Amino acid sequence: MEQPAVALVGAGQMGGALVRGWLAAIRRGGGLTLTVIEPHFDPALERELAAAGAVLNPPDGGAADVVVVAVKPQVFAETVARARTFIGPRTLVLSVMAGVTIAALCRAFETERVIRAMPNTPGQIGQGVTAYVAAGACGDEDRRLAEQLLEPLGPVEHIPNERLMDVVTAVSGSGPAYVFLLAEVLAAAAEAEGLDREIAGRLARQTVAGAGALMLESGETPAALRKQVTSPGGTTQAALDVLQAGDGLGPVMRRAVAAATQRSRELGRAVDTP
Repeated sequence: MEQPAVALVGAGQMGGALVRGWLAAIRRGGGLTLTVIEPHFDPALERELAAAGAVLNPPDGGAADVVVVAVKPQVFAETVARARTFIGPRTLVLSVMAGVTIAALCRAFETERVIRAMPNTPGQIGQGVTAYVAAGACGDEDRRLAEQLLEPLGPVEHIPNERLMDVVTAVSGSGPAYVFLLAEVLAAAAEAEGLDREIAGRLARQTVAGAGALMLESGETPAALRKQVTSPGGTTQAALDVLQAGDGLGPVMRRAVAAATQRSRELGRAVDTP
């Protein structure tokens, strides 16, 4: 489908990342017909969408090729009625909500053609990653259509088992926040050692960004790159001795991912409960 009619319900953080990826694709020559439902638009995003010819908050819906649901799980129930106005006999539902299961989506929208995906916010600059899982009723065309919408955000990974989507949410969906926190605490540590705050911030941000770019472009594993930086008995090794200790970064990150995974499951159960 070269120019699908897409209805996006929710243009907050994740929905905003999606739609900015689509806008970038449109500027590069791609095409889609876009309707966006969002009661609290970011003004800059609203202007971008209007300039691209998107229909914003129309009073009535109409059958779309794809309905993308990008609201918080906590407000999903109050969003269903509005989203249903865009669903026709051939509409595919694509959800990017954390935790909300395919079964819950099928019940809410009275359809079996549902795909559950988890993009992340770097998608707004085409540097994200998205994982998705499809309901059994979805065919190859449905999966291709979903991938067509997700690819402008970055690489797309198919997940064979839905139970793993909570882990995906914890790792890649929430993961950018962990990286931003790393830059934040690295800058704070540099400031504590005497660097000017602004200089510390710039050094930390560029270091994190540059290391990420090198990891993507070099093709080396993170472990191999880490070893290239580390000289025995040097300054990096002194820091890694702390970070790799029994109470260091590894156990902390495992607990963090486990907590996020559990919270994703709890959100899903809350929606699944009648």
